[in-house]
Parts: sequence; C-alpha cells; structure tokens
Amino acid sequence: MDILTLLPFIVLIGAMFLMTRSAKKKQAAAAQMRNDMQPGTGVRTIGGMYATVKEVHDDTVLLEVAPGVHAIYAKNSIGAVLDDAEYNRIVHGDDQELDADGTVVPDDASSLTGESDDVEVAKIDLAKDDAAEGAEPEDAAVKDVKDAKGESKTDGDADSK
Repeated sequence: MDILTLLPFIVLIGAMFLMTRSAKKKQAAAAQMRNDMQPGTGVRTIGGMYATVKEVHDDTVLLEVAPGVHAIYAKNSIGAVLDDAEYNRIVHGDDQELDADGTVVPDDASSLTGESDDVEVAKIDLAKDDAAEGAEPEDAAVKDVKDAKGESKTDGDADSK
C-alpha cells in the first residue's frame, strides 16, 4: 500500500490518542483534588452548592451545607475544592480587596446618569383621588338615557310608541 493512503488514518488515530490523554489527565487531577480534601475546607458540588467539608470517608463526604445542616455526598459530586479566601468571598461576601481599596460600586445605575443629587426628581403620585373615591359607580344595566324629546328611559325600554 501507498503511504499517502495510510496517512489520514495515522493522523486520525494520533488525534484520538491526544484527546483521550488530555481527558485522562483532567480526570486524574480531579481525583487527586478530591483525595486531598480535608475537614474544614470549602467545596463546590457539581450542582453548584457551596458547603464546608466535615468528614471525609472512602467514597463519601459529609458536608455542612448550612449551620447545623449536614448532608452526605459522593466524592465524585465535588466539583471544586476552594481556598479559604475564595470560599469566604463567595459564601459570606467577604472581600479583602474591596476593603483595602475603599472603592465601592453602587448597586444601582444612579451614578451612570451623570445627574447630581441636587436635581429634584419628579415623583408620580400613584394614590387614588379623593373625588374618585366619593363618586358612585354607574351600573351599566340600569343607565338612564334621554332621548330627543328629553324623556328619560332605561336600557330595557323600547323606542316604539
């Protein structure tokens, strides 16, 4: 056989080997991370829940998901072991960088409008009017209607005489 006909198959097999090799490296790193877990470390499960490790067993982990609330999870369900600073930043909202800089980002977009606080914003009054509360609602079925002669009739009356 000619080497040019075998070359695409060789390249394909080499690419498959490289892809499976990198996937195995990732699996081994994840297994090592799960085996290195210690009680007291913060973790994120593959479902996105943050918890603290209380006990580590062969195939399971006891997690404290809230103060006083414990749950048993499989070791394979641990997606990431977090360092203390990252865990506290995510779960407790602690941010040392923010405290060091003193920079505060507002929760709203008021600083983006460019208007100062001195400008008085017109408020819309959403309360009911007092005049509208005192008015009696009209009943559509018993509405008086005046015809051309000025005589009043109700909706049920006929026009014929």
